[in-house]
Amino acid sequence: MDLTEEILLKEGKMLPVMEHFYTLQGEGHHTGKAAYFIRLGGCDVGCHWCDVKESWDPELHPLMDTVEIAEIAASYCKTIVLTGGEPLMWNLEILTKRLKELGCQIHIETSGAYDMSGTLDWITLSPKKTGLPKEGIYKVANELKIIVFNNHDFTFAEEQAAKVSENCKLYLQSEWSKRNEMYPKITDFILANPKWQASVQTHKYLNIP
Repeated sequence: MDLTEEILLKEGKMLPVMEHFYTLQGEGHHTGKAAYFIRLGGCDVGCHWCDVKESWDPELHPLMDTVEIAEIAASYCKTIVLTGGEPLMWNLEILTKRLKELGCQIHIETSGAYDMSGTLDWITLSPKKTGLPKEGIYKVANELKIIVFNNHDFTFAEEQAAKVSENCKLYLQSEWSKRNEMYPKITDFILANPKWQASVQTHKYLNIP
């Protein structure tokens, strides 16, 4: 990456885009809705069970003009999901400004480990033990999504739920490889704690991106 690209990246005029695609939202509150996903490269949270580890190194992914990717996305759909990697590693001001000009609703899926940027309509906070969220994101999160990999994650879920607003929706989602083991436990936990809901990676069952 040359100096000019570094400056454009810092300003948010270019972003490392791993992939972008039109599909159905597979998880959480908006499951089943058509959405255009922009997956940004770069993440240092380091979850060992991450299913997109190829997103971690931003230098593996081409820099794209931010306005161009916004206009491509908006031409397909007005619901845009920013994901990663960790999208908040980057300056999202220019991207979200252009998307809003194009009439879009902007969702983000984030660990919350970085400061907020940009204009966002729906914030999915998925905290990770390896890089806890910034305190400020808890009160603005619209949904809290805890990935359940082991039994301790239920304790972690309650600790995180205590920090979000009372209007934040609470979801438990099994890590995919543990789904046969963890969903029975998730079911029992939700029956005992009905403020929670189950989230399932329906896109994997539908065999779509």
